[in-house]
Order: sequence, then C-alpha cells, then structure tokens
Amino acid sequence: MRRYLYMGFILMLMVTGCAQQGSKGADLTDPPLNKTARGSHAEVTDGDFVYRLVSEKEQYDYGDQVKVYGELEYIGEQDEITIGHAASPFYFPMKELTRDYDIGYAMNEPYFTTTLKKGEPLREYYSGGGGYSSQDKKEYKDFIHSLQDGYPDGHYVVYGSADFMIDSQSKGANQAEPENYKIQAEIEFSVSDEDK
Repeated sequence: MRRYLYMGFILMLMVTGCAQQGSKGADLTDPPLNKTARGSHAEVTDGDFVYRLVSEKEQYDYGDQVKVYGELEYIGEQDEITIGHAASPFYFPMKELTRDYDIGYAMNEPYFTTTLKKGEPLREYYSGGGGYSSQDKKEYKDFIHSLQDGYPDGHYVVYGSADFMIDSQSKGANQAEPENYKIQAEIEFSVSDEDK
C-alpha cells in the first residue's frame, strides 16, 4: 500500500511540473522588465543574438495602422545558424494601461526551423492578437472586437519576446541539451482619438 502512495505522489509531482512548463511567450503577469527605460524601441543582446522590439511611432492617431515588429539577429562566429521555434520565434502580448486590459497573443506550436545568416536580421511584424472567454465582461469583449477596426485611444505596452532554441543540426548531433533562448523586451506606444 505504501508503495502505491509513493508512486501516486511522484506521478502527481511529475504531472504538475509538466503542466507548468507549457506556457510560451511573455507572461502578462510577469513584472515589467525595466519600467524606466521603456520607449518605442528596445534592443537586448543575449549571447550570439540581438533581439529588437520596435514600434514605428510613439504616438498613433486613431485609425492608423499600428506597426510593431520584432527582429532577431545572429552575431556569433559562424556564417549562419539554424534555430527551432513555434510558428514564429516572436511573441507580442500587450496590455492597454488606461483600461487595464490584456491583449493576449496566441500561436500554433509546431516545430519549424529558420536559418539566420550572420548580420542579417529576421524581421516579423505584429499581425494582431486578443481573445476572450465567455466569462469576460462585455466591455472587454467590445474592446477586443474594436481592435479589428484600429486601436482605441489609450496607452499600450508590448511585452515582446523571441523564444527559440538552437537546432541540433546547427551544432552537431552530439549536443546533449538544446540551447533555449527567451529574450524579452518591453516597448510602449499611445493612440489618441483627435475627435474626442
């Protein structure tokens, strides 16, 4: 009997640990990385990689297309390196601070590879996000729906990240553990409605 209790306890610990490893991208509940340094452009170097998160404007007018992009550049010693990632290595979750609304960023998680050539940044633009559940308030649902027509007036923070690993083929099959990277940065921008 005691053996079954021990095995059940170990199994419960394993299931709990695996469930916690499933989240991808920047967590909106994480504390801000560096509140005082936020602007419309951020650049972070981690080992052989530079991650940039950029909003093309600090201030948008209502109806403008918000243009935010992430860049990943390889700066290591090789001519190129192959990384593995979900549908994209870039994540763009946001928060609208005036209303305190989270704008989630979901992504399919197959395994793709991308080859980065040294000194040639990989760039991807934010293409929209947001979702809600049936338990969310009507105001929040209306806000998420309104994003399709342009961002409402407010102050937005992007909690961007580049989440990827060095593909085993890049460093040889003898690699014991894959090198995982999650490089995070924050930027902000505002939207104003001149008609108000």
